Amino acid sequence: MKRTYDNVALFYDRLARLIYGRALIEAQVYLIKAIPANANILIAGGGTGWILEELTRIHPSGLNITYIDISAKMIALAKKRNAGSNKVIFINAPILDVVIESTFDIVLTPFLLDNFTYDTLLKVFSQLNNLLLPNGSWLYCDFQNTNVLWQKTVLKIMYFFFRSLCGVETNHLPDVEKCFTNKSYKTIAEKTFVREFIVARIYKKDQVDFCFAAIAL
Repeated sequence: MKRTYDNVALFYDRLARLIYGRALIEAQVYLIKAIPANANILIAGGGTGWILEELTRIHPSGLNITYIDISAKMIALAKKRNAGSNKVIFINAPILDVVIESTFDIVLTPFLLDNFTYDTLLKVFSQLNNLLLPNGSWLYCDFQNTNVLWQKTVLKIMYFFFRSLCGVETNHLPDVEKCFTNKSYKTIAEKTFVREFIVARIYKKDQVDFCFAAIAL
């Protein structure tokens, strides 16, 4: 059997709640409250899709959502969620294989970027950055390195588990913050959970970087 998140789709949410309680959910709910009405949204690595129902509670209609996940089973579960009258396009593919012509007001990456080596992260980040409109918001939540021993231990166990069962390519957290800094993103707001082990951060894209990219083309 190929190692993908298909292997954990049916129990992923229960496992997350068992280990982290509601922290992973609360981190994402904190972020989506910043999404304005009628936004064009890219959700990369959405998982089982419960976040669609949370979005619907805030915006029952008017959202245009492109929902990407590498796992076919995750996508199947997400399609069963109540998205209200919002428009949702589901794409089952690795993020680097996806070709999208539209651009977005919001990019949401819930616990996605920790899956990659730094070299792969640079490619993924560049692709998502190109899809985000100038002054758009990147809603980011993930684990972060701390000096707390039990958190370091949990990370090691987590990476061993997901590398073995799902084929995650890395065994440690990549330097995601460096990517945002290099592209001159501004931190608008942030909140931490589980004694700063999990961070939810709202970044704003610098319009100057977009203009330079346009000139280069």
